[in-house]
Amino acid sequence: MNFTNILTRLGVDESVYAKGDLVVDTPIDGSTIGRVASDNAVTIKEAISKAHDAFLKWRAVPAPRRGELVRLIGEELRAHKEDLGRLVTIECGKILSEGLGEVQEMIDICDFAVGLSRQLYGLTIASERPGHHMRETWQPLGPVGIISAFNFPVAVWSWNAALALVCGNPCLWKPSEKTPLTALAVQALFDRAAAKFGDAPEGLSQVTIGARDAGEQLVDDARIALVSATGSTRMGREVGPRVAARFGRSLLELGGNNAAIAAPSADLELSVRAICFSAAGTAGQRCTSLRRLFVHEDIYDSLVPRLKKAYASLPVGDPLEEGSLVGPLIDHAAFDCMHYALDRARAQGGAITGGERVGDRGYYVRPAIVELKAHEGIACEETFAPILYVMRYRDLDKAIAMQNSVVQGLSSCIFTRDLLEAERFLSATGSDCGIANVNIGPSGAEIGGAFGGEKETGGGRESGSDAWKAYMRRQTQTVNYSPDLPLAQGVKFDV
Repeated sequence: MNFTNILTRLGVDESVYAKGDLVVDTPIDGSTIGRVASDNAVTIKEAISKAHDAFLKWRAVPAPRRGELVRLIGEELRAHKEDLGRLVTIECGKILSEGLGEVQEMIDICDFAVGLSRQLYGLTIASERPGHHMRETWQPLGPVGIISAFNFPVAVWSWNAALALVCGNPCLWKPSEKTPLTALAVQALFDRAAAKFGDAPEGLSQVTIGARDAGEQLVDDARIALVSATGSTRMGREVGPRVAARFGRSLLELGGNNAAIAAPSADLELSVRAICFSAAGTAGQRCTSLRRLFVHEDIYDSLVPRLKKAYASLPVGDPLEEGSLVGPLIDHAAFDCMHYALDRARAQGGAITGGERVGDRGYYVRPAIVELKAHEGIACEETFAPILYVMRYRDLDKAIAMQNSVVQGLSSCIFTRDLLEAERFLSATGSDCGIANVNIGPSGAEIGGAFGGEKETGGGRESGSDAWKAYMRRQTQTVNYSPDLPLAQGVKFDV
């Protein structure tokens, strides 16, 4: 685990991570891998000023030219995918294939954004007034503040930054204080791309290091036109109102208590594979992780034993080692939360399989299956850990109602070969989540579709589709090319 060589190849100078007040530990074994200096109120204010100045220049650059910078960022990511993916694994603990996959997601969104830079389409509108043209167009919005979480330490930045940059906006990124090294590495790659681009304004992309107070400064500064924040629902409850109080915009990606329904016709082998990845992948530390499973009573005794057998065989260990499928929890606090939830489930009469700690270095746990008789209590709360609550159901409408009964609305899925059941689940009276899948788990979205959820998940959308509109302001324009001045709605005002 020679991370210093990795950081050097990525362009991060040793002075950046050798001294500082913020201690960075790897969840792989708990050892310290860096010490990073936190920003203070003065340096953050200066960074916001730089971002504002950069916006005044960048907004005037043609969008296809802005796309060229994003193309160059994608090329840097391609060239350094192995190193950055390995650093992601070292700093946040996800297995190496997931670390590499996260960087591939960054590359994919750069490709998407490059194409988008020539497709920021508006509308032509028929005017009721003779000699007039009407149209809607989209203009750059302003500096974008990005607040990201530890579990996707680089991909979430790219979802926002790639789109924001082609839309004409600078980005100011506050990563999780648990994963600052990956952010500094990405900034170094951005700087290389900007040097090749040639005339990118200073301050177009910046990283600010700090805890809650650093994020609050971005939230409260009126020069930050959009705050895109990923984290807990509790965090979103504070960010949303504070940004709204200054009439700013917020894009919130918050909690998820995601569910799957295993219907009578489900392909059991496919279901087991999908459930295992969705519930145990990333040690259950994805916002889209599967946390609740409703199994039809006709297949319960066939599916659940297979699931337990698969869980028992999951390789838990060093995420850098080939063959490991479940890495560590991020830290001791996450471990405590998991066992608090298991104690709650046990008090509710839950039958627990797994959940024990593995080894004594780092916080490795065996993913847990908790069989519950009722959908209540702890099952209705999100715990960021590999715990899967399993319950029986008889009627599909009731299963959908239980799925929808929690306060979050991020991702959902059904396993079925019955077309009517699948379409019922995807209908207006089916899943109330932002993401609804059939015969795949709730986790593992592609960048082509807009990502986000409803209710207390925040309602934001990032990545594909028309999510770019969140980073721009809409403007309706009317041009009178006649010598007359007819008024709309037939109004007469002759002077």
